Amino acid sequence: MSNVAKLAADALTEGGGILRLSPTWVPRSFLQPGRRLKLHPNDYYALGTHRGGIDERWFGSTTVATNEGAPDDEGLSYCVFGGEKFTLRDAIAELGAEVIGDSIWGKYNRWPVYSKFFDNMGPIPHHMHQNAEQAALVGQEGKPESYYFPPQMNAIGNNFPYTFMGLDPGTTKQNVIDCLDRWNDGDNGILDLSKAYRLKPGTGWLIPPCVLHAPGSLVTYEPQWGSDVFGMYQSMVEGRAVPRSLLTKDFPEDKHDDNAYLVDALDWEANVDPNFKANNYLEPIAIGDTAADGYVDRWIVYGKVKGEQLFTAKELTVNPGCKVTIKDSGAYSWITVQGEGTIGKLRLQTPAMIRFREMTEDEVFVTEKTAQEGVTIENTGSEPLVSLRYFGPDACPSAPNIGDYRK
Repeated sequence: MSNVAKLAADALTEGGGILRLSPTWVPRSFLQPGRRLKLHPNDYYALGTHRGGIDERWFGSTTVATNEGAPDDEGLSYCVFGGEKFTLRDAIAELGAEVIGDSIWGKYNRWPVYSKFFDNMGPIPHHMHQNAEQAALVGQEGKPESYYFPPQMNAIGNNFPYTFMGLDPGTTKQNVIDCLDRWNDGDNGILDLSKAYRLKPGTGWLIPPCVLHAPGSLVTYEPQWGSDVFGMYQSMVEGRAVPRSLLTKDFPEDKHDDNAYLVDALDWEANVDPNFKANNYLEPIAIGDTAADGYVDRWIVYGKVKGEQLFTAKELTVNPGCKVTIKDSGAYSWITVQGEGTIGKLRLQTPAMIRFREMTEDEVFVTEKTAQEGVTIENTGSEPLVSLRYFGPDACPSAPNIGDYRK
């Protein structure tokens, strides 16, 4: 047995099937941090201004961040046990189905999803994420994603709490080609072809690949496929130029100057959908009528992408002094966003401020077997204990469908 395998096995034994994870911070050189991730004010540029400010925290990640100049492990979650650290990716590679279950391990041989908080002062440029076939051309994987806006993280909306999504019905491909042709002329005007939706804390969206979106400035919990591919179609955002390399980086090199090809890469029907909101918007759905028992568990991310359930997520609230045992059908990654208590044998505590490289007690990963047997969560504090947890592909067959919140 390798050292990582023994450490991971011992950690699971002592943690009762639950791994403690340390915070994983990721910078983006082309964005301005929103400063709501609870990092110490002095630490948002802890990696140096040349790397950019830290505006993301990744959860349960076995996916590497594809940032220029990044170390090989940027974006990877680390397990902490007995004074040692090892990546969640290595733990799953060693223990496989023991951590993530037979179905996901057998089909993917890895944990193929992850989630993050992203937190920006303003909007992100209008962009898309390639689908599986497009990403495979450059040796990567496609990326559908989803959003939920946790109220606990969004006491302030920052500069632009609105997201442009898709393209107006009636927009032509030539309209978008013309925008790309104007890349070096200043603002290429692509947002003139789109529609902005006001973001509301406590709601969310499901975004398929190849759909344009320019996420606004709410802190966003983002379960997604395990990839970091994208193409940015907006040449300027908030007066700052967007390098064209961020448009082309995940397309074949011989297509970088072919604007018609880059526009054909968009899922046209999904972008100009006249019922875009109805087909992509999410509101939480309570699981049973449990408020009288001191807790509420809610679906916050659900629905299928091209007929496939790729990820789902829930929000659990446990009232002060209450305890509940939750059973789930698949492994999950957990982040605590309010309160304190315990999950199984491990303590939970939501930090008010975190120093870079400082350990916290707010994040864990729960194995499939443990999730199915049931995990006991107790609120030992004086305020609600609130957590977010996301699941892998096909892990939650009972999840609702898009639009079910209206029922």
